[in-house]
Amino acid sequence: MFVSAAIADNGFSNRVMSRIRRQIWVQRLTLPIAFVVGAAVAARPLVQLVEAVSGLLKFIPQTVAGNMGTLSIAELPQLPVIVLGSAMLLAALMFGKLAQK
Repeated sequence: MFVSAAIADNGFSNRVMSRIRRQIWVQRLTLPIAFVVGAAVAARPLVQLVEAVSGLLKFIPQTVAGNMGTLSIAELPQLPVIVLGSAMLLAALMFGKLAQK
């Protein structure tokens, strides 16, 4: 009952579909390429920043005196703990944003 002959469009549908596929691939590749280029640009300043911070670490006192006595530098949170905590906080914030939508 609903069967009809195909409409002759001189290849228009195929051209549209190939253009859509090409645009999808461009969109899929743009973000990773931009990330790689950005990382390459930011690598040198990041290394310089790490070297500058490591140079400043020698000026930090090994013990900190406070109202509750002295605190050794070994008792302070170390870098892996701080990075892990920051990553967990970021993940929680992103999850909270996704849960709102």
